[in-house]
Amino acid sequence: MKTKNIRNLAFSLHRYIGLTVGLILVIVGLTGSLLVFQKEIDAALIKQRFEQIIPQEQTLSLDKIANNVTQTYANQPDFKLAQFDLYFDPDIYRVRLRNSEDKDLEVFVNAYTGTILGERHRENSFFSKVYELHYALFVGQIGTIIVGIAALLMCLLTVTGLVLWSGWRNLISGFKVKLNASIKRKNYDIHKVVGIIALIGLTFTGLTGFIWNFYAQAEPAIYALTFTPKPPEAKSTVTGEESLNISEILQQANATIPKAKPSFISVPTKPDEVFTVYMKQPQDAQYFANKVDIDRYSGKVLHVINSKTASLGDLILNATVPMHYGTFGGLPTRILYIFVGLAPTILFITGLVMYRLRRRPQSATGNKRELAAR
Repeated sequence: MKTKNIRNLAFSLHRYIGLTVGLILVIVGLTGSLLVFQKEIDAALIKQRFEQIIPQEQTLSLDKIANNVTQTYANQPDFKLAQFDLYFDPDIYRVRLRNSEDKDLEVFVNAYTGTILGERHRENSFFSKVYELHYALFVGQIGTIIVGIAALLMCLLTVTGLVLWSGWRNLISGFKVKLNASIKRKNYDIHKVVGIIALIGLTFTGLTGFIWNFYAQAEPAIYALTFTPKPPEAKSTVTGEESLNISEILQQANATIPKAKPSFISVPTKPDEVFTVYMKQPQDAQYFANKVDIDRYSGKVLHVINSKTASLGDLILNATVPMHYGTFGGLPTRILYIFVGLAPTILFITGLVMYRLRRRPQSATGNKRELAAR
């Protein structure tokens, strides 16, 4: 296929995909910018609700905190202890209780005294609403599918945009905005410069967003393509014995990956479910890079993902989190990802302007002047 034909095809795809899913990508991008610093913002909002916590030398054991929460909420038997979030704030543990309808009640606990500071229904929190809009547009499974498809199409937009980028002919021109040019030219320059700067971030977020929204299909596909055996679902062997306590489970997890710090613990709520301890090693870019599944009765380690020795399939799946949130390069890439989230809005607006101006009749002189400017 000739170069001209390739560019014409790329142009048509770029234009009509952008017009079709552009508004969805604007919503997803803007909410994504908010989610980049979700951990820090949410922790600050939570701390504002309570009196200042004075750090002490040692935190209480999770067993004591679990007992305190369980006793306090004994009058709500439908809610069962389900998770410990240990990574949001070292002073405040988040203990999640879950009911039969999969609704989460977050309980905030002083990590040093065990005092219950407050609670909130997770689905009503600000960032849960932002995440629901980002992930599913507030319309459930249908929205999840729509956003997943839009994310994949955004990857196609980055490819076609790269083909059309004027920097292939003149590198300096590809990164330049002519401020003294016509409105049409300035608008085009802004579009091409923002697009090329945000291209890698948009590709990463689009690809990982597609994987997450179609995870049931993407996970086995990634394992198959990387020739990695998919680990079997871990289940506890029901023996009639009493479940181990959390301290015993943590001891086993720490022995399995000695230098890792626990960040999140999933507590079994059904007889055959397992304890899952997510951990972070010093070199990891995310808090969930390591995982240990442990039988709730025997304490036997059933499955381990160690970020240092993980299979290629597990490494790819683990990489989706830092690639999607920009945590792979620390604070600089997270700040850059705020711009990446804003980029679809800029690209959509400038793309609409380009579309409208292109459809508007121009004089022959105007056309020649515009071509000369390029």
